[in-house]
Amino acid sequence: MRSNNIPETFTYDYPRMLVTVDIVAILKNPNSTLYKVLLIKRANNPYKNSYALPGGFPEMDELLKDAASRELAEETGLTNVHLTQLQAFDSPNRDPRDRNIAIAYTTMLIEEPVLQAGDDAAFADWFPLNNLPSLAFDHADIIRTARTFWKI
Repeated sequence: MRSNNIPETFTYDYPRMLVTVDIVAILKNPNSTLYKVLLIKRANNPYKNSYALPGGFPEMDELLKDAASRELAEETGLTNVHLTQLQAFDSPNRDPRDRNIAIAYTTMLIEEPVLQAGDDAAFADWFPLNNLPSLAFDHADIIRTARTFWKI
């Protein structure tokens, strides 16, 4: 929905960046210092069959936080999770598809929920923070930032 007399078919002469949301869900074992992070195996290119954080593109009429909640639910089955905005990641070459800025969100859980991979995630599971597989995009950097945020 547009307002202030802006035409519905307005275009720019200059390229525009894409925006995605990524979610760093961390699981803390309450009986130890073991932490895990939720990863998906990508079902689509780019990085098909690689591990990545859950995430994706917001809908045009969707708030970023709502998009993060939706993507988390679609790709992992995880719902009703409090998300905190972590940081924007804007390295010009972070995504081979195009210039893409990721807004990362994070959450800390203490009870391990049942996961159900879906949408464009072929698999979803918890991985020890100290023994992660190779990750797509700049997701290792995003996880490092979340670790600093959570002081772990």
